[in-house]
Amino acid sequence: MGQASPSTNAKLQPVLIIHRGRDELRETDPRSPALAAKPRCTLPLMHLWSDEVQARLDATRPLAARMRPQRLQDIVGQAHLVGEHGLVRSLLAGSHLGSLILWGPPGTGKTTLAEVIATECNRPFTSANAATIGVKQIREVLDASRRRIADGGPPGILFLDEIHRFSKSQQDVLLGDVERGIVSLIGATTENPYYTVNDALISRSTVLQLQSLEASDISTLLNRAIETDDTLPADVLPEAIALLADRCEGDARRALAALEIACHLPSGGAVTADVAEKAIGARGRRFDRQGDQHYDLASALIKCIRAGDVDASIHWLAVLLEAGEDPRFISRRLAILASEDVGLASPQAVQMAAAAWQIVERIGLPEAELTLSELVIYLATCPKSNAAAKAIWDARAAVRELPGIEVPLHLRSGHTRGASELGYGKDYVYAHDNPAAAAAMNNINPGSEPPTYYTPSAHGFEATIKQRLDEEGS
Repeated sequence: MGQASPSTNAKLQPVLIIHRGRDELRETDPRSPALAAKPRCTLPLMHLWSDEVQARLDATRPLAARMRPQRLQDIVGQAHLVGEHGLVRSLLAGSHLGSLILWGPPGTGKTTLAEVIATECNRPFTSANAATIGVKQIREVLDASRRRIADGGPPGILFLDEIHRFSKSQQDVLLGDVERGIVSLIGATTENPYYTVNDALISRSTVLQLQSLEASDISTLLNRAIETDDTLPADVLPEAIALLADRCEGDARRALAALEIACHLPSGGAVTADVAEKAIGARGRRFDRQGDQHYDLASALIKCIRAGDVDASIHWLAVLLEAGEDPRFISRRLAILASEDVGLASPQAVQMAAAAWQIVERIGLPEAELTLSELVIYLATCPKSNAAAKAIWDARAAVRELPGIEVPLHLRSGHTRGASELGYGKDYVYAHDNPAAAAAMNNINPGSEPPTYYTPSAHGFEATIKQRLDEEGS
């Protein structure tokens, strides 16, 4: 067989690099000079076009990779992006793609969507990890795309996984050409990009949020795999599919990996729910102490306690503990809530929170879960008021607006040298001698109406405080 001509090879559009290492690129454009200079494949050239060899390579890929959709209409779920009126479909219908950041949990199709976008746009696609791609590799991708445009071709697409790990030096090389349209950047991240991605990237990109897939979507993918993949047996029972779809928690990759394992476990017949359960294992809990979920779960606990929903409060406490949250963090949040949301309606709440925090510090988990449970139940069921918190918030806001701070003369210290000549302490009323007159003093801004910061509620102990203040004012 003669060697194929360059023009013939270009028409075949082979995938010249398979992403085998963290620092390697995968590009579908055969004209890339970077790839020509650094060939990665050691197979004879004729083997690149061998259907038999390609079939063997495909067979080694995991099921999730073999089932990766190639067309937009084959993507399951994410209807808000790829549906009839979805944003991605609208972007593809236009002439300008721009740069995108795909944000979502693992296994929701971020990489798939990026590759499908490149296919639908008929543009060269380069894939790399943001943490390991070097400045030199970025320059090679940019130079290749610039030459392609000069030759009348389309600009390339650079896909960077873990875009939140993109360094400033990498960003500086890339951003100018991204802004000029030399290359379209598509980043993928499981972290909230508004917190973890550089502002310069955010301002140049459209952020698309992907959601965890519904169980029905997962079932569709699993059934499609059984019907189309020759390596899987057709005898997978519906209850096995249902269990995998429920247990994977919206992660299509995990569900497909578990299906492949289940199909190769010795079962003596059909793949049953028991076999599927062995394959997927215990229900996992995704939790990132540095990410959004860390704060979302804490927020759920605090809001349920504030609303007095005791069962929901215990539920979210249990979720935090099962997720492995630091009990000291929970104690801190509950101590803040005791002051902010319970306040003087139940003054002992702060004491209980302080005691619980100390117990958590001393004995730790698992026994400290009992202490936290008691505290959460008490805080959820006791009278609540944020009047004390609102008082200091309002007072500080008012102080910030003052042109200057002057202590009224009658409140100044009269014991310093020359204080009496300056009138310091004059007209001060000693409260133990004349409580009524002392209460009538304007201790903030004499000559003007004093502001009112604290207005007690009628809840719990604050009702008693309100009564005291009313009696003093009468």
